[in-house]
Amino acid sequence: MNTISTRVSSTFKKASTVEQFDQINISFHLFPDDHEHHTSRPQHNPAFYPELSKRSNARQVESGIKRMMDIIGSALALVISAPLFLVIALAIKASSKGPIFFRQQRVGHYGKYFTCLKFRSMYVDNDPHIHEDYVKRLIAGEAPRHPSKGNGDAVYKLTKDDRVTRVGAFLRKTSLDEVPQFINVLKGEMSLVGPRPPLAYEVESYGLWHRRRLLEAKPGITGLWQVNGRNRIAFDDMVRLDLTYARTWSPWLDLKILLRTPLAVIQGAH
Repeated sequence: MNTISTRVSSTFKKASTVEQFDQINISFHLFPDDHEHHTSRPQHNPAFYPELSKRSNARQVESGIKRMMDIIGSALALVISAPLFLVIALAIKASSKGPIFFRQQRVGHYGKYFTCLKFRSMYVDNDPHIHEDYVKRLIAGEAPRHPSKGNGDAVYKLTKDDRVTRVGAFLRKTSLDEVPQFINVLKGEMSLVGPRPPLAYEVESYGLWHRRRLLEAKPGITGLWQVNGRNRIAFDDMVRLDLTYARTWSPWLDLKILLRTPLAVIQGAH
């Protein structure tokens, strides 16, 4: 960059007056954005995505409605599920040693990191490379589909994972492990509806077009992917659904997805 800057500056000096040259500002932008781990600052350069700013400005009213839906919906969900919190907490503590909540760094909107909350569904001190290896193969389109118990359909996920506790298996099957994420929604780190927040090693394996799902919308508890096949569709198709949601989003679409989510969870549990 220093070499390029020197050559560009020399060329401008030769082709302009001193007054003109003083008005010139030279900046350098590296694409794709450098993805730094565990930072709370946005990880995207607005210079590369001018259409996002235009779309955001055009949707200010709708975005306000979406945030209001998130606050009201997550607050109600936390109040209603308070007794369930207690039951699940007791079941987790009785079934295995370790904390009740599982805290994990996830990549959110614009690449900003946040701590995602879940009920702990695994034994402590397990090997994370099992999931990491499978996810990287999934993103590359090389992951096999595993048979799912119940309806016999094959899914893109680890169905036989010895790291998962018996209580954790039930929580995952019914999606109850994700109930604490309503706290993330209330804090503004997530939305009720949006793409699922990925892990850092997932983002490292993304292609350039995959990264758009981090920029287009805030991550959510449920989304278009969850109600249209969930783990039964390939990763690239999941990203396409996330991008479709972001570009066609409206409060009405959010409401339809929320209404379809309970049925999708029930179908996925069988």
